[in-house]
Amino acid sequence: MGISMVTFWIIATIILIVVEALTMGLTTIWFAFGTAAATIVALLGGSLPIQILSFVVVSAIMLVFTRKIVVEKLKTGKEDTNIDTIIGKIGVVRREIKSYEPGTVYVWGQEWSAISQNPGEVISIGKKVKILRIDGVKLIVEDNEKLEKEN
Repeated sequence: MGISMVTFWIIATIILIVVEALTMGLTTIWFAFGTAAATIVALLGGSLPIQILSFVVVSAIMLVFTRKIVVEKLKTGKEDTNIDTIIGKIGVVRREIKSYEPGTVYVWGQEWSAISQNPGEVISIGKKVKILRIDGVKLIVEDNEKLEKEN
């Protein structure tokens, strides 16, 4: 006795879901919906051509009409990079940050070009600064002593 079509479609659905869970590529999940539809058709006594048609149609509809929406919804925004981890850290000025002119700040073993958060402010060599954000390849910093006095 051969495998029933209901069993076949259930196994196919499980395999597609497992593959999707392992890859997280949003590729096989749409076909899992198709196999689930074909399972329902098989349970209702539909013929094999109707089962295959339901599989193809439901898979295509899910792929065409929902993939873009799901992919957009799964995007949670900007992903932090290793560079973003220096925001909030303290660095040391190695080249004076002058009024409207970048200087150099040493932080976590690297030298960065840096400008002051406060235009017109001069921050001398040796001063500790807090990294507020990154703009392109420049750190935006503020004199840490000044920050500590304000708090």
